[in-house]
Amino acid sequence: MSAIRVNALWDPDAKVWTAESDDVPGLVTEADTVEALTEKLRILIPELLEANGITPQTDDDELPFDVIAHRHDSVRLAS
Repeated sequence: MSAIRVNALWDPDAKVWTAESDDVPGLVTEADTVEALTEKLRILIPELLEANGITPQTDDDELPFDVIAHRHDSVRLAS
């Protein structure tokens, strides 16, 4: 199985990173940092795959996932 793709977006109003994935049904979570989000994903991905009856085909015990983070921001220009 190729790496699971997880899309992470910064929510400036809530000041959290949110994550979703088309590869993992039901995956929606949030965390204060990308690092904390990644740690949550290490737990949630296998739990949700199992809950959905999805058994990934891997050569070993590892299931790779990619976190694709996007944050839109701006800076104030000097006048």
